[in-house]
Amino acid sequence: MPKTLAYAAQSATTPLAPFTITRRDPGPRDVQMDILFCGVCHSDLHFARNEWKMTTYPCVPGHEIIGRVTRVGSQVKNLKPGALAGVGCLVDSCRVCPGCREGLENYCEGEGGMTLTYNSADKHGAGPLTYGGYSTAITVDEHFVLRISDKLDPAAAAPLLCAGITTYSPLRQWSVGKGHRVGIVGLGGLGHMGVKFARAMGAQVVLFTTSPGKAEDARRLGAQEVVLSRNADEMSKRANSLDFILNTVAVAHDLNAFLNLLRRDGTMCLVGAPDRPHPALEVMSMIFKRRRLAGSLIGGLRETQEMLDFCAQHGIVSDIELIPMQRINEAYERMLRSDVRYRFVIDLGSLRG
Repeated sequence: MPKTLAYAAQSATTPLAPFTITRRDPGPRDVQMDILFCGVCHSDLHFARNEWKMTTYPCVPGHEIIGRVTRVGSQVKNLKPGALAGVGCLVDSCRVCPGCREGLENYCEGEGGMTLTYNSADKHGAGPLTYGGYSTAITVDEHFVLRISDKLDPAAAAPLLCAGITTYSPLRQWSVGKGHRVGIVGLGGLGHMGVKFARAMGAQVVLFTTSPGKAEDARRLGAQEVVLSRNADEMSKRANSLDFILNTVAVAHDLNAFLNLLRRDGTMCLVGAPDRPHPALEVMSMIFKRRRLAGSLIGGLRETQEMLDFCAQHGIVSDIELIPMQRINEAYERMLRSDVRYRFVIDLGSLRG
């Protein structure tokens, strides 16, 4: 079983540092790949620092993985050595529950639910835990490996495996398209992808931000309108005007101000995961306009492949800053200050070197 170079958190209070892990040799249905690039998700920081109180150490984060296939098992049908491939947020599921049978492995209802790419019990590996993409190689069941088009910049495509599908899935679920006015709340790693997708789907896009300095960037990315959400007058002018809102903000905030922007039968979907509850909802505003508040979690494998193909068709990738593995702790601190536009991506060649 091959030894693999990685970076790991050994505790909630220590920085990530070099670590060696063991990957399994490919079984009949497995794909082994050398990792080229791995996006840095805010979830990585939450896990590394045990902010969700669910981390087991050592923890090797990373679930936005782009790599090159090196070996495949005897029963693998759709991938060959040399192919560009991706691995997202999950590497296994029960395969038999209603969610899995519908291609929604991200909502697996089997015992223990889906197997996360890192920090989950590893049913097939060489150790007790799954280890993620802050490493030089990975072995994954073919079902959970995605095809990456050569039309896409592989480094900038890495965040599509989480930030991309997290925003694409709810836009597709609520059939966003031509004739719709769509609000995107927040212009970060998730929000900038939401703007790109909604515009490519044909919607009129309104970006809501607390940062005046992001207005020009929002328009460059595809937003036709930019609203400072702290400006009460600007918000009131948009009351009852939106068909759908994708709220990407991952800190607790007043949802009522955005729910009031929805037309009758409009929906606001939350994809940001705050560390404390949002303030109380004003229910009457929802009742009198039949407004809906919903949530969404990444996407299943079929939908994620659809998203990647959509990106190849429309030339969509993330706006990234490429960093060496050795700068990951600095990147975490900058991420906390929102000092990145809009996603860090690790070049794993730096770890091999």
